[in-house]
Amino acid sequence: MTTNPKYIFVTGGVSSSLGKGIIAASLAKLLQAQGYRATIQKLDPYINIDPGTLNPYEHGECYVTDDGAETDLDLGHYERFLNVPTSQANNVTTGRIYQSVIDKERRGEFLGKTVQVIPHITDEIKRRIQILGNSGDYDIVITEIGGTVGDIESLPYIEAVRQLEWDLGEHNTCVIHLTLVPYLSAAGELKTKPTQHSVKTLMESGVQADILVCRTEHPLNEGIKTKLARFCNVKKEAVIESIDASTIYDVPNLMLEEGLDKVVLNQLQLKSDVPDLKRWNEFLNRHKNPKSEVTIGLIGKYVELQDSYKSILESFIHAGAENEVKVNVEPIHSEYLSESNIEFKLGHLDGVLVAPGFGERGIEGKIDAVRFVREKNIPFLGICLGMQMAVIEYARNVLNLKDANSVEMDEQTPDPVINLMASQKGVVNKGGTMRLGTWDCNIEKDSIAYKVYNTETITERHRHRFEFNNDYKVQFEEAGMKATGLNPETGLVEIVEIPENDWFVGVQYHPEYKSTVKNPHPLFVAFVAAALKYKKKKK
Repeated sequence: MTTNPKYIFVTGGVSSSLGKGIIAASLAKLLQAQGYRATIQKLDPYINIDPGTLNPYEHGECYVTDDGAETDLDLGHYERFLNVPTSQANNVTTGRIYQSVIDKERRGEFLGKTVQVIPHITDEIKRRIQILGNSGDYDIVITEIGGTVGDIESLPYIEAVRQLEWDLGEHNTCVIHLTLVPYLSAAGELKTKPTQHSVKTLMESGVQADILVCRTEHPLNEGIKTKLARFCNVKKEAVIESIDASTIYDVPNLMLEEGLDKVVLNQLQLKSDVPDLKRWNEFLNRHKNPKSEVTIGLIGKYVELQDSYKSILESFIHAGAENEVKVNVEPIHSEYLSESNIEFKLGHLDGVLVAPGFGERGIEGKIDAVRFVREKNIPFLGICLGMQMAVIEYARNVLNLKDANSVEMDEQTPDPVINLMASQKGVVNKGGTMRLGTWDCNIEKDSIAYKVYNTETITERHRHRFEFNNDYKVQFEEAGMKATGLNPETGLVEIVEIPENDWFVGVQYHPEYKSTVKNPHPLFVAFVAAALKYKKKKK
């Protein structure tokens, strides 16, 4: 425990995709494992208020917190590593910073002064950085600054860091600079110049890196480390090698071997101890030494970019380790699925997950996929839109409502089995207006969901505008699709199941957002177990 919170800033040079989020999460894990209360926040330099309206191809998945914030996917890494919920305060964008300053200006809070980047924008950034520290809940706040040092949009954030270092005084802050040490195969050597230039650019803004974390494909020898230390003005032990790892979950151990936590704690004049990573390493051991394997199809329309379904893919890793099973996830583009190729694309799978999403592109392929797995009794999990596709498929092919649809796809459908939520009618703005965050769900005792959760009441995170139309509920239940989970306040259908199938579950919420290394999500654990059982039965 510390009396005053300490602040660690993680900046990046050369490229914005070097893995700052994983380094920040790994460092936080090492600090947490030594008894420090650590949290991480992400500062994003784009002008969108949040990533909620961004296409997944642009920015990967949009991660949702308990309090309903639509945030950067790095917050998912923070939660998966630390097993501590994040919130609105953990993700700040330039859009949100400017919006806040402009609102203050309109209210007259600046007393007629000219509003400028310095001091008004930088003051707001500094205020946001310190919200978590001032809460009294944390000893150490790690702030990851998105983008690349030298970018125009990152300059106010770097200036805010410079000011905070001065404001907070010596040993209360630490700047980590993540950079690339590329290997030139033609010359057969690692090159340090990109790192030197990156550090120089950071220094031009008045910020001196305390620690260099160097991404590399090849080990850094002592000569390279000495050269980097000398020309970048850091201690030799503060040059940390971050070599490519087979899994992101190896990174905390790699950073421990390199002594990143010790160097950071020394800079902050805090006591360093041996981190307790017993449970973490037990998970890693199960993950790396599976006793069997299954293949699960992930059906979506953004499958070309893995980050679009990041939380789902990580949830399969957690659930796989829990079952001591290697989960091979086979991405399948729903737009290219049809009745003619469905057997070829899905017939060999041990389970199928139909992914969340928005819009009509690729939905007929999802519906065809649901029909195939339902009729073949292949384990099925539908998430959000995936659950809605299961409802539409059942309406068309079992209830014989041939034109059943969601009003999202067809406003004129005669059978809107998926309808716009009452609270969404009249909503004009798209950003931050969906049903977001944590909501309760009551589960029927005689159901797969009850066996999965082993409790009658759960809370799960949501991100949707459309819902199961309760006008059709009796019709569905009489035909064999049961609503086994309901929101106690609104009656909203949260879970649907087909009891006559071995494992067929659709959920309106996003279970993948709550899966962590320490607490794999029970729905994914049960789904993987069902896939393994199905595979054994096939033989």
